[in-house]
Amino acid sequence: MCGICCVVRLSHRPTDSCLLKEGILSNLRLRGPDSSHQLIKSVLHPPYHCFFSGHVLHLRGLITPQPLEDPVTGNVFLWNGEIFGGIHVEAEENDARVLFRHLCSCGSKPDVLSVLSSVRGPWSFVFYEASRHCLWFGRDYFGRRSLLWHFNKDLDGTLALSSVSAIPEMDNPWQEVPAAGIFNLDLQVCPASQGVVLTLHPWQGSSRENGTEDAAIGDQNLVLKGLPSYVSLEVDKGHSLATPVLPLNMKVLEVPGEFRFSDFANGVADVGILRRFLAAPPKKQLVHQFISVLSGAVKKRVLYVVRDTNQLGGERSPHVAILFSGGIDSILLASLADRHVPSDEPIDLLNVAFADPHRVGRGSSTRKRNKEKRPSPRSERLNNADGAAGDLSSCFNVPDRVTGRAGLEELKSLSPSRLWNFVEIDVTLEELKAMREQRISHLVYPLYTVLDDSIGCAVWFASRGEGLVTHQGERRPYKSPAKVVLTGIGADEQLAGYSRHRACFERHGFEGLNEELRMELGRISSRNLGRDDRVIGDHGREARFPFLDEAVVSFLNSLPVWEKADLTLPRGIGEKLLLRLAAAELGLTASSVLPKRAMQFGSRIAKLESGGERASDKCVRLQSGSVEDFSTRGSKPLLKEADLHSGEFSGNFINS
Repeated sequence: MCGICCVVRLSHRPTDSCLLKEGILSNLRLRGPDSSHQLIKSVLHPPYHCFFSGHVLHLRGLITPQPLEDPVTGNVFLWNGEIFGGIHVEAEENDARVLFRHLCSCGSKPDVLSVLSSVRGPWSFVFYEASRHCLWFGRDYFGRRSLLWHFNKDLDGTLALSSVSAIPEMDNPWQEVPAAGIFNLDLQVCPASQGVVLTLHPWQGSSRENGTEDAAIGDQNLVLKGLPSYVSLEVDKGHSLATPVLPLNMKVLEVPGEFRFSDFANGVADVGILRRFLAAPPKKQLVHQFISVLSGAVKKRVLYVVRDTNQLGGERSPHVAILFSGGIDSILLASLADRHVPSDEPIDLLNVAFADPHRVGRGSSTRKRNKEKRPSPRSERLNNADGAAGDLSSCFNVPDRVTGRAGLEELKSLSPSRLWNFVEIDVTLEELKAMREQRISHLVYPLYTVLDDSIGCAVWFASRGEGLVTHQGERRPYKSPAKVVLTGIGADEQLAGYSRHRACFERHGFEGLNEELRMELGRISSRNLGRDDRVIGDHGREARFPFLDEAVVSFLNSLPVWEKADLTLPRGIGEKLLLRLAAAELGLTASSVLPKRAMQFGSRIAKLESGGERASDKCVRLQSGSVEDFSTRGSKPLLKEADLHSGEFSGNFINS
């Protein structure tokens, strides 16, 4: 993973004037703490200057500083992604260097698009093609890596691209680059047109009888929403990208009558119901196929990471962590990760809880005394940690903590030789407010709703991985060293896990549910993934999403909807039915029938500050911080005279 940034100025003005504030550069360094370098490309005819900044988190092969520059062609490459398939990468190779080599060998626009659309895995990138004076950039089909853009006409039509940004003090906001395809900026055309002319090469899906004709992610009509008037867009459908997944199976036929809701008289979710499904050979075969595909996705995501051969005290360090509530998504990922992570390597289970502010540090009989003298946030966490783990009066025994502990016991019973680090991450209201203002608000930005705030904060604290672990009865402070974090995003969207899916099914049946699931996957890039990539990456960790592996999505898209979910069945069974059957087949019991509980409710963050807010309301708490912006007013220059002589900076000035 990397923090990448590119700033383009369409003028003769030198690049060492104010381009970007130091605050954004600091944010990028947190994403890529292992290497930081910058590079300038300047061209006199036509006049433009490109500034590239790359910050690397070392995960695969030899550490490879970015930006990459080809000495022969003059091309430059910034890569924030992982190649999990489509292009061969040897175990000792760095995927950024391999992909750059392919791009530099391209002789035409279709060649560039062919290379990029063949990549399987999450990515965002910037590629400067020197011979054609072209700047290519974009995000993968699902938008699993963040990329933001910012336009400023006052700075000669400047375009800035960055993995993270900052909340602007004035106008010209940052926005997420839509995951609608790959963009191309012809730097020769822009000066003559007195504006920024973008070309979009969209994702295109092939038509098939049981699918949709256009499987493109992102609504192209919304690409220019909110952008300044001097930015224009041309959509080049003649040069498009091959869609990496099969289109959604939209057929709705008569549902097989093997099992009906009336067959389960009491309507109670029970693992015995799942076993009845698995008794049917066709269903069992389908479940095994799904386990195989999902297991393959997990395998790539837990093995493609550099493992430290140095062991302290004879113990191996964890390299993989999982955002873990004990729910069906996270426990299934943990169970499959156990198959592939070396058996002597611990796996970290990150479980976050937010304190009930009415119960912190006191019981009901000491309400008044404790209100007069409150302990510090750090003392509150340690005092609560001193209590018994099962003490339900603890202010941190939120629903996700309870199900997380239960899930831990299931994993221990299935894999007793594995060291599972169950990290109890306890957050007080005071710490939440402090870190939101210091770090989280600019990471959630440009999203701004109450839901973005709740989930962004919960994911930030969880992925920080700092809490308490218990081994052999001893509780001690712990911070996860893992660089890879698995999350269950994508399961609910594909397998009808949300309560709104049940409501939709009750109103419109399987046909309406199909349409809702198609819409869910289409908007996941703008609703979830960019935000979560920015939040998790802030800790120098990489988010990986097994449920959004292209092979997993294609497999699920190929199935009729009732094989994935049957909402005639009770809650805890019908939603994400295929996932629950897989869990039961792997030996998981109680967790396989746990109903869906959203992270903001399971962790209890939604109870801390909300006052009758709706999830879609604009969150005023996210607006309280004031951070640095990309602008000309009072900014600290990113490029200084001293940078030109440092070991982290190089400049290329070209006449053409």
